[in-house]
Amino acid sequence: MPEDFPNYVDVDYSDGEGEDPEDYASMEHKIEKAIDVTRQGLEEYENPAVMWTGGKDSTLTLYFIKEVAEKFDLETPTAVFIDHFQHFDEIHDFVAKWEDEWDLDVVYASNDDVGDYAEENDLEPGDDIPIDALNEHNQHHVRDILEYEEDTFPFLLDTYVGNHLLKTVALNDTIEELDIDGIISGVRWDEQEARADETFFSPRHDPDIYPPHDRVQPILQFDERAVWDTFWHYVVPDTVEEYPDDGYVPEADDDLPNGLTQDDIPVSPKYFAGFRSLGSEVSTEKSDEEPAWLQDLEDTTERAGRAQDKEDLMERLRDLGYM
Repeated sequence: MPEDFPNYVDVDYSDGEGEDPEDYASMEHKIEKAIDVTRQGLEEYENPAVMWTGGKDSTLTLYFIKEVAEKFDLETPTAVFIDHFQHFDEIHDFVAKWEDEWDLDVVYASNDDVGDYAEENDLEPGDDIPIDALNEHNQHHVRDILEYEEDTFPFLLDTYVGNHLLKTVALNDTIEELDIDGIISGVRWDEQEARADETFFSPRHDPDIYPPHDRVQPILQFDERAVWDTFWHYVVPDTVEEYPDDGYVPEADDDLPNGLTQDDIPVSPKYFAGFRSLGSEVSTEKSDEEPAWLQDLEDTTERAGRAQDKEDLMERLRDLGYM
């Protein structure tokens, strides 16, 4: 990390304060703001990176980054994929394919101390891991930061300790290792109450909690419907040469135009299968049989298929560096 961070960064940390998606009523307004925030993120930070999960929000964010980098002759930053050992296989396949298609530099961040113990002991998700089996770094996080007092914790992503060790620690260690000063991420105001007060440029400067850096959040102003509208009218047509320029919204994986298949489209197959949010393989269920974008997005909860997401838990995890 440069010694003078954040002094060289000229961004408005209050940008977006008190706003919500309704303040960006049109699609053009949402996209214009995303482009502006993305450009600042690529220009102001010396070593930015983008969080990429293979999900719709982070892929939309990556799309804006690619478009802005090409238009303004800027470098496409490293993409960080957190491997928490409990992904759907389809997520790994999707990320690998589009990493190659888009010629991305992807770093796979993982907490190998936890992962190696689980593999060596043939653990399944939910099996217990002794705290004293962890290295000193992870024990510090469990005992001193989380103040967790039990002797074991479940090898499960969607728990307080599991999420922190498998995702947040893996991310923070990668930020420190790569000297990242700006993390561009795809969080949205409407997704959870814990994210509703975020700003487009959000400081994370306390060295006692995480390596000092900023979060750059270009799609806060999108709601779930706007994300999918942008995919089918911009992301997919701009990415897939054979896709209609004016957009086309498929009703199933066998309803794609011009002989295209699901594998040709930068949309995870799990969304075609009815999932609206992609968490872990063992704790996420599909919301419906219809593709995500055809479901009742306005009157149902996006993350209802996720085992986690109690708001108090999410708030505590975000305070520790969770996305």
